[in-house]
Amino acid sequence: MDNSASSTAAAQRTHHRTAYRICPLCEACCGLELKLARDAAGGREHIVSIKGHADDVFSRGYICPKAVALKDLHDDPDRLRAPLVKRNGEFAPASWDEAFGEIERRLGQVQQCHGKGAVGITLGNPIVHKLGLGLAIPRLVKSLGTKQIFSASTLDQIPRQLVCGWMYGHWLSVPVPDIDHTDWLLVIGANPLASNGSMWTVPDFRGRAKAMQARGGKLIVIDPRRTETAAAADEHLAIRPGADAFVLAAMVRQLFVDGLVKLGAAAPHVALGAGGLEALREALAPFTPEVAAARSGIAAADIVRLTRELAAAPRAVVYGRMGANTQSYGSLCAWLIDLLNILTGRLDVPGGLMFPQAAAFAANTQPGPGARDGKGRGIVTGRHHSRVSQLPEVLGEFPSPPCPKRSTPRATAACAPCSPSPATRCCPPPAASAWTPRWPHSTSW
Repeated sequence: MDNSASSTAAAQRTHHRTAYRICPLCEACCGLELKLARDAAGGREHIVSIKGHADDVFSRGYICPKAVALKDLHDDPDRLRAPLVKRNGEFAPASWDEAFGEIERRLGQVQQCHGKGAVGITLGNPIVHKLGLGLAIPRLVKSLGTKQIFSASTLDQIPRQLVCGWMYGHWLSVPVPDIDHTDWLLVIGANPLASNGSMWTVPDFRGRAKAMQARGGKLIVIDPRRTETAAAADEHLAIRPGADAFVLAAMVRQLFVDGLVKLGAAAPHVALGAGGLEALREALAPFTPEVAAARSGIAAADIVRLTRELAAAPRAVVYGRMGANTQSYGSLCAWLIDLLNILTGRLDVPGGLMFPQAAAFAANTQPGPGARDGKGRGIVTGRHHSRVSQLPEVLGEFPSPPCPKRSTPRATAACAPCSPSPATRCCPPPAASAWTPRWPHSTSW
């Protein structure tokens, strides 16, 4: 459509109504104010503009470029507006009745031929941002009966959830930094200025970080790259990729060396002696600042200084995310980060690492034994394993990287009751050449 045609089409639309929604693209779920117009002929609605909803109690009018781009996504001529069904090797538009009919015809055949596990399901992160999907998806997964489940979580956050399950008794008991009240914030392997705080949910991180700095607070970033967050920080320390665990271990060790361990509110929940803190101290003894410096590229003096600053600040907190999780020592990094917060008395106190309490359905607010006093039920992993790599399930899911390694059973030409006719068989014939994995499994699991 040329400019003159676009102008004519726009002129034929009149402001119809204002709608208030949330942005579904990340967990921040920022509030949106949408101006909508309808075609003069009474056709479908069009988005005229998108801006932040100033009265949203959480995002307070903030939105990032992703939310503004929703208008382009909505109006994109390539956007799917009807189901597609593959016919003769090509996807073709179909009605909803046709699409569901095709699913009904083939899905049962595939599972009858190859078992429940022949069907895999991949879940995207907007599912948890929509109440309807959140209610429907668990029923769909249960009805399929498959163990081949993958999600956006298995790509970048399972190490964090695994550690929270081990330490706090539930996958979703995830404490987050209280940025609005802290004086000292260390960010390692994360870029909240771009992500709005992954597994933290902090819209307008830039504004909140500036407010912290304005009241005398300090923001430090450890990251191999000078990210947007690093550029806005008071200090940026470039680290060798994958060496985060060495720096974190050296910092925890330094707390013991300097006698800076102060459990605070966590004291009743921390084991002491040979089976607790003493065992931790002994395990970390080899990870001196000098050893960490050789592995990470961060000077030993800086590692010691950061540890002492963390312990001395009136209110402080350490936060790490994707860069610290999607690596060989992902779960170890998540554990060490929480240890730094626990051992300096920053857990469950204002300005430190605090547990959010949702209005409903959260592990620490729903009724049940131990829920109100913070006692989780514990977690279980490894109830089944992926077919090729034999990786254990965690949170009922497999890590997504092994997908190309054929986690689901391969269809074969001889699998009864598949019909030999291409028109009626439930699965494609086997490839003529041997199948080769595209990459090894991720060691971050």
